[in-house]
Amino acid sequence: MDPAGAADPREAALRRAHDHAVRWLASLAERPVPARATVAEVTRALGTELPDGPCPAEEVIDLLATACEPGLTAFPSGRFYGFVIGGSEPAALAADWLVSAWDQNSALRLVSPAHTAVEDIAEAWLLDLLGLPPDSAVGFTTGATMANFTCLAAARDTVLRQVGWNTARDGLSGGPRVRVLAGESRHMTMDLALRYLGLGEPWLVATDRQGRIVPSALLDALTTGSPDEPTIVSLQAGEIHTGAFDPFEEAIEAAHASGAWVHVDGAFGLWAAASPAYARLTAGCGRADSWATDAHKTLNVPYDCGLAVVRDAPALRAAMGRRGEYLMHHEHGDPFDKVPELSRRGRAFTVWAALRSLGRSGVAALVERLCRHASAFARGIAAIEGVRVLNDVVFTQVVADFGDDARTDRVLDGLLADGTVWISGSTWHGRRVMRISVSNWSTTDDDVDRALDAIRRAVAAS
Repeated sequence: MDPAGAADPREAALRRAHDHAVRWLASLAERPVPARATVAEVTRALGTELPDGPCPAEEVIDLLATACEPGLTAFPSGRFYGFVIGGSEPAALAADWLVSAWDQNSALRLVSPAHTAVEDIAEAWLLDLLGLPPDSAVGFTTGATMANFTCLAAARDTVLRQVGWNTARDGLSGGPRVRVLAGESRHMTMDLALRYLGLGEPWLVATDRQGRIVPSALLDALTTGSPDEPTIVSLQAGEIHTGAFDPFEEAIEAAHASGAWVHVDGAFGLWAAASPAYARLTAGCGRADSWATDAHKTLNVPYDCGLAVVRDAPALRAAMGRRGEYLMHHEHGDPFDKVPELSRRGRAFTVWAALRSLGRSGVAALVERLCRHASAFARGIAAIEGVRVLNDVVFTQVVADFGDDARTDRVLDGLLADGTVWISGSTWHGRRVMRISVSNWSTTDDDVDRALDAIRRAVAAS
């Protein structure tokens, strides 16, 4: 209350937002997953003319919520399987509301000690759960794309520094070429990160039918060209279609023997290390030099929250850190020394909340539950006449086809029209496929059964 007795204008707006949010979350159990309104329809409902004067905040929130609700896809639903998109675990969701209310610029240790303390704790917990070297540095980025970028920036500068080239001082022009080796089935964000870093397209290494890099092909690539050539090898924990994991033991041993830096893109699959039942998939992964993952995927924290992990903490700070005379630098380093951004949200609050809420056994159970649902999908789909599961279902991904490309697309179109689930298509090994990604903490056995019923209806109608 202000001296005149008026309520804080933020309170009414927050209460309206709370009410709309609770209604939205309550609708997820039964609402159709695809959006019901088009961009044009939402635009008309919002109105396009900028008002001449102010409007009460609570009225703005009402308009935003009611106009946008029909145009929202139920990404947080337990029946969304279109992309590797997790929901928001309850404690992490609530913590994210606090992040906005607290409005901390989480760049500096001295300026936001609360966030720095939480980040330090979350960093240690993450390294422990993922089986990574405990003295590694963790940067909290916007997502897996920027996590890959951050790790590869440290890799680029390090391999160039090892041959006498100072990227920070001299840039890339005129310097030695950096060769990046990656599997043919790499995720597209690797190519984006390399482009942003001025490294160009990767040299592609053969992969097997499941998308795993072939160790002998990697060894051949490593021994081609100059032995002193700065080299980065990118491996994968969780191929985007099949969920397959590269053979880390052999690949990392070969890469390190040649002097290469090894990076692991583990956007969703790196979390297998947190489960005793699935940690075998990441065996040897901890010997790499850097790792990228996305806490919004398997850990299920709200957008946006990528994690860049680098074994050589000084190398990460050398690549990302900067000085400003007006800033209050700390002798032990600052959070912004590990990420591209200066101003940034307090992402560690949500990660800490998810980990504190789930605990070690809860994270393992989450991973195992997602995998169990994927296996149930595979069994149910394989039992439908004329449908084939094409991948070895080792983690959370399922790939299937329906006889030919045209029928597969008809089934996919039928599923979206039905609305019970969102399952999208892709092209894999030259054929159209259905790709199922099980990523949401709230998915239940009943959700999987409803999805399989929807698939059977779509097949029957195709």
